[in-house]
Amino acid sequence: QVTEINKVWMEIPRYENIMWGGAWVGVISTLIPTFIAFYMAINLLFLPGFNCTDIYDLFFFLTLLTGGGLILSICFLNVRVALFVPRDQPIRFNRKRQKVYLFDYQRKWNPWVTWPATVKVFDWADIHGEISYEVDRYDQGFRLYCAVCKPGTTEVIERFILSRALSHPEPQRRLWSHCCQYMQHKPVVMEPLHPGRPAGWKPRKSMHWPQEIDRESTTAPEA
Repeated sequence: QVTEINKVWMEIPRYENIMWGGAWVGVISTLIPTFIAFYMAINLLFLPGFNCTDIYDLFFFLTLLTGGGLILSICFLNVRVALFVPRDQPIRFNRKRQKVYLFDYQRKWNPWVTWPATVKVFDWADIHGEISYEVDRYDQGFRLYCAVCKPGTTEVIERFILSRALSHPEPQRRLWSHCCQYMQHKPVVMEPLHPGRPAGWKPRKSMHWPQEIDRESTTAPEA
């Protein structure tokens, strides 16, 4: 999968193997209990004999509100995952600058805080390829990592996923070989087998490279 490739830069799409339909199931399954919890809490206030100064009545009321708020948070989390997470989080290789640009969206479990999008820039000379077998709920198989090392050493300081899990390691080896040859200015196939974005990719929230990074990652350094 290659979104763009030319003599200066190459972009490889990267996306999470998440069952997006499951997010909608989560939304639907939490809406009803959320409504019931808040409905019961509101109606409790109007029940004859309800006394907000009674410790048991107050505890029951706060329990309903807390439960409803928790379920509402889970519902909102699923909504954000289904609609607002940019599925495509690409990686750019600039062989003129010998730099790698990583677009990364930090999805969190707290739906009420900002989920930041970040761009990290690495020197190609500090990156090594790693293939590992992963057993994950949504991503099982051989996964290709980029290990970022301290300059001149093999001490890993950071890792990021270059390609999600596949059932066989050979395609991952071919992808890494292609990246290495491209960055070494060796002849590579300029017409990929699978151009564009992955099959089945649907735009949810469009991702945008920061303007300065977009210009830098797609141009050669000035002479």
